Amino acid sequence: MTKKISFNDLNNKVCVLTGGAGVIGASLVRGLAAAGVKTAIVDLNEDAAKKLAAEVENEFDVVTIGVGASVLDKDSLQAAKKIINEKLGKINFLINGAGGNSPAATTQLEEIQPANLGELEKTFYGLNMEGFQKVYDLNFKGTLLPTMVFTTDMLEAGKGSVLNISSMNAYKPLTKIPAYSAAKASINNFTEWIAVHLAKTGIRVNAIAPGFFLTNQNRFLLTDEKTGEATPRGRKIISSTPMGKYGEPDDLKGAMLYLLSDISSFVTGICIPVDGGYSAYGGV
Repeated sequence: MTKKISFNDLNNKVCVLTGGAGVIGASLVRGLAAAGVKTAIVDLNEDAAKKLAAEVENEFDVVTIGVGASVLDKDSLQAAKKIINEKLGKINFLINGAGGNSPAATTQLEEIQPANLGELEKTFYGLNMEGFQKVYDLNFKGTLLPTMVFTTDMLEAGKGSVLNISSMNAYKPLTKIPAYSAAKASINNFTEWIAVHLAKTGIRVNAIAPGFFLTNQNRFLLTDEKTGEATPRGRKIISSTPMGKYGEPDDLKGAMLYLLSDISSFVTGICIPVDGGYSAYGGV
């Protein structure tokens, strides 16, 4: 007899969600709670993480905690893991959600043309290396280090699932944001590498690549601060997305639950686009 398909295997499991206090993280943690997953929201902003955790726990009656830590500091992550183990138990899942972009790692011009050779400071040649390094580290190193720390319980159990948050930039880098694009491409490569490295331990590693969602990190690029209207860049994105709209954070929940659940028990080393058709569209 065929068993009914559900996400019941997730119930009462423990998940760590890094960078979970942001807009997308808040949606993901609610999706986890709806499936009965006990979640530790790990964020540099401890107050925001604890506030969100209290809201989610009250809403779903599922144990949820906020823990302050830096995804760029291994000692900080190990201290967070100790708290999580004491309050929630052994860790079953990890979602590497910490990341983001910064104006300090962004070029002012989309491309160099003969007419703007006198404005090289606004192009690749004027990139601030400190800003570039911070964005790259936040996204890539901020995925690598939590994986190193929070999967050790999974090694002991012989089972677990890691979900990395990639981006459409990993496939087709957007103009202006070379650090973010390079880091997300690195995350895709690392997802494949670590999936192979851990395959026989019972730990699966996959990723999802969101298309275009309005977040605190990209709002300055996609909307006019004064009018609230879409910038020329925002209009280009919408016209390149066959569904003709930005994604909503809740759109990521289904792919997340699928990749964490035993429903996808033979799936590892992949990245699923959640992008309204952006990656399938050739522009004509």
